[in-house]
Amino acid sequence: MNSKKPILLHGFDRSGHSHRAELMLRLLGLPFDFHQVDLAGGEQRSAAFLKLNPFGTVPVIEDDGVVIADSCSILVYLATKYDAEGRWLPRDPAGAAQVQRWLSVAQGPVFNGPCRARLVTVFGADLDHALAKATAEKLFANLDPILADKTFLVEERPTIADIALYSYIAHAPEGGVALDPHKNIVAWLRRIEALPGFAPMPATKAGLLAA
Repeated sequence: MNSKKPILLHGFDRSGHSHRAELMLRLLGLPFDFHQVDLAGGEQRSAAFLKLNPFGTVPVIEDDGVVIADSCSILVYLATKYDAEGRWLPRDPAGAAQVQRWLSVAQGPVFNGPCRARLVTVFGADLDHALAKATAEKLFANLDPILADKTFLVEERPTIADIALYSYIAHAPEGGVALDPHKNIVAWLRRIEALPGFAPMPATKAGLLAA
């Protein structure tokens, strides 16, 4: 199924949450327009934006009258509507549950670890950087052996679970968290980057990349 007109993605180009949605749109080959939300200028608190998402966060998509906020919800929506074969979101109960498990990891350890560490170094957020780094390092220590004998997180092909975790883990060095010690994670990142349609999130010279 193809979108009748371009999907409108409201996002921010250096947000890993936004990149999840953008990457999924690209991997599905869906036409979309990108609206850069002026977060520094407070556009996310404007009446127009709050009508789309009362929580005032990016990303949000508009798809022919349907409005979906929250990056993981967007992944589920796009995979359900535009992937009839169920490649990106398994239809069987066990596969669907495994994907949901990793979406929870994306909203938990990934958010509290590499995401928050990067918020400090890239955007100057007033957060506990040491705690965020420790959370990221614990996550990576758990994730690396899981990926030792797996091509992707759930199946031998990628699912939205991989997309949900990719962006902030790939950019963890910007938050001061090294990836080099975790060879299986690095190999998994490279496999995602080799997918047709992949496009990266812009890099920022911060953290371990500041030099």
